[in-house]
Amino acid sequence: MNVTIEENAAHPRLPALLTAYHLATEAEKGAAVSGPADLPAARRAEAEDPVAAFAADTVLLARAGATGEALGCLVLKAGTVPEIKRVWVEPGARGQGLAGALMGEALRRAAAAGAPAVRLTVWEWRAGPLALYRKLGFAPADPWDDRPGLLCLEKRLAPGDRVELLAPEAVRARAAALGALLVDAVDGGASVGFPAPVEPAEATAWWAGTAGTRDVWAAFGPDGAVTGAVTLLRTATANGRHRGEIARLLVHRSARGRGTGRRLLAAAEAHAAATGLTLLVLDTQTDSPAERLYRGAGWTPAGTIPAYAADPAGVLRPTTLYYKLLA
Repeated sequence: MNVTIEENAAHPRLPALLTAYHLATEAEKGAAVSGPADLPAARRAEAEDPVAAFAADTVLLARAGATGEALGCLVLKAGTVPEIKRVWVEPGARGQGLAGALMGEALRRAAAAGAPAVRLTVWEWRAGPLALYRKLGFAPADPWDDRPGLLCLEKRLAPGDRVELLAPEAVRARAAALGALLVDAVDGGASVGFPAPVEPAEATAWWAGTAGTRDVWAAFGPDGAVTGAVTLLRTATANGRHRGEIARLLVHRSARGRGTGRRLLAAAEAHAAATGLTLLVLDTQTDSPAERLYRGAGWTPAGTIPAYAADPAGVLRPTTLYYKLLA
């Protein structure tokens, strides 16, 4: 089955999925629950209003294909060590990879956010889920919940690339390394404002020119090499000082797949909110890999403009505009 994962605590199918999870759990524990109304108050409240119950958390749903019905759910509880909860797949859809897809996305997001580990609890009689968790690398941990029959498991995550906000002098000092990122992006076909080929000297000069004109973050790998970057421009007009633009989110092709782009984006968003911005915007080539990152990070598409910008080969491509409201 082709599985699509989406983040949506307001999905209309979520209450039914959560209710089914809680009813099955109570039945397995031997509790006499005849229906949703008999669930414990806290569990019933989750199912009735998941948006409120999981306001600080990430709710993932698994759908069959791009437009199919939601058949499973998972909640990633926020925290220094996030916890996976409410993993549920409809009985008729089991054995087709939905639970694995949900778990994989939760682990990816936790790693991208810089979490040192992920933890979960599972009842010892749930052989199927327990086998999946062990396959994914979860191991017994010091218990934080001592209910009889409940196992506490944890998976350590590999440390991600370090993200640092660069002072203007640091941008100038690292302009050549940042320029190499830009060259790599253009060579890889990314539409980032430059036709191919872009000369290293031109890319270096562009980065040097950003020093002091925008906020710049760089990601550094274990060896200290620059593996990614992102910039934040602040709107200069008097009526737009609440607004900023994310631009030039770049991750070197050799460093992709370990959450660097998400970590860079999260750092820029957090800084924007902490310094008084309430709205962020960006644009990206329609159907590019970056769109999945932005949608997964909670950005909202505002519309698509055809033939907006030329890609590195000179072909005009559509661009999708995105925005994100900051709390």
